[in-house]
Amino acid sequence: MFKKITAIGGGFLGLSSLYFVHSGNETFYRNILMPTVWQLPAEMSHKLALASCKYGIMGQRKFVDSERLKTSFVDITLSNPVGIAAGFDKQAEAVSGLHKIGFGFVEIGSVTPEPQPGNPKPRCFRLVEDRAIINRFGFNSDGHDKVLERIEKLRKNGSFAGVLGVNLGKNKTSPSAADDYVVGIERFGPVADYLVINISSPNTPGLRSLQSRENLIELLSKAVAAKRKLSRNVPLLLKIAPDLILEELNDISEIIELESCRVDGVIISNTTITRPPELQSRFRNEVGGLSGAPLRDLSTKAIAHVYKRTGGRVPIVGVGGISSGREAYDKILAGASVVQLYSAFAFHGPPIVNKIKSELDELLRKNGFKNVAEARGMAHKSN
Repeated sequence: MFKKITAIGGGFLGLSSLYFVHSGNETFYRNILMPTVWQLPAEMSHKLALASCKYGIMGQRKFVDSERLKTSFVDITLSNPVGIAAGFDKQAEAVSGLHKIGFGFVEIGSVTPEPQPGNPKPRCFRLVEDRAIINRFGFNSDGHDKVLERIEKLRKNGSFAGVLGVNLGKNKTSPSAADDYVVGIERFGPVADYLVINISSPNTPGLRSLQSRENLIELLSKAVAAKRKLSRNVPLLLKIAPDLILEELNDISEIIELESCRVDGVIISNTTITRPPELQSRFRNEVGGLSGAPLRDLSTKAIAHVYKRTGGRVPIVGVGGISSGREAYDKILAGASVVQLYSAFAFHGPPIVNKIKSELDELLRKNGFKNVAEARGMAHKSN
């Protein structure tokens, strides 16, 4: 009898948990599921979350994006301005599931031309006390062929009707970074809604040096030329680091408006190699890029600087430490057209997406903005 009762109780608990997970119950995620997941190694929990999105286990309460949240970015119409940043779904395995959760757009990658394993494990660390993550994955990628095959399948079977960005990287031992990015543009141009040149990961040796003036002009000249040869107009974005000094940000702001280097937008920012002194976690000194709450102000300041420097002419994707509608709103006021999440999604699960959208919608309404575009850059106009 005891065994029967135990079995029935266990089955009921399992079904109840599955229901709360699939329904996107915020209280269940906040108080039970996510703290439980935090007990696992960070990379293992990342794989579980990815699989849950891939197979539709992670659910979400129904939320209808309002007219205020609808926006246009690099000539792409979005139902809302909240996307998932590259790094979560590196291999394009859970694109449909992420779209169904409520993201306005999904960015996969970084994808390298040839498959590579990335850096040795452990290479991902969860700083719970700091609401941050440190990673040194090092562009672990299935390579162009496999990722392209997955995206083509998505497009053909009609399981994904959303906006897909492909973040491009270079192989660790590649003799020519420019060639790797050009090949990526040529391969993914026919299937992506936008492409990203990622030269800001701190985990591939020499990659961030491509942000220097001379190297960037050479790289972007080749990349933009390749983009212009495509049979369709695919927006090309540049993803930069948050650790650049003002002179470097000024150089980049100038270069991306040169005719030969003119990208369609810039993503600000990637992870930081700095370590704020207030970090508390025992993992705080691990090597790698730091994301999450400690990155928030650093990325917002960089967004504001580039927006002002370019006169608002260059569309900006704001990334770094967003876990509330207020923080998304602050990045939009600073100059971002749209925003992306990563760490907050890892810490809070799917309910965070609708929470941010709902709070952002209310802030836009409360402050008299009819849409996201009206609010963009307003922090500068009020000064």
